[in-house]
Amino acid sequence: MSLWTMIFLIVLVSCVTSIFVERQKTLRKTGGLGEADRRALEEERSRARSEIAELRERVKVLERIATDGHTLGASDTRRIAAEIDALREEQNR
Repeated sequence: MSLWTMIFLIVLVSCVTSIFVERQKTLRKTGGLGEADRRALEEERSRARSEIAELRERVKVLERIATDGHTLGASDTRRIAAEIDALREEQNR
């Protein structure tokens, strides 16, 4: 191997190593995710948050229905059934 070939290989290995090190630094800063992946992850988080808020509202309604202090008469039964039907319709929208 000639001197110039050896110098070329040393420079080539140094360049490849520096490129690899910079890429790893960038991936660590961004968390390893690309811009499209980050946007998709944020959209998924947003959907999950809205679903959790919706489920909390449903639980509040169910707690109110379950802990209603009145005895269940015919009018209360109809009212509860109407509330449940309204919630189902709202869910199907």
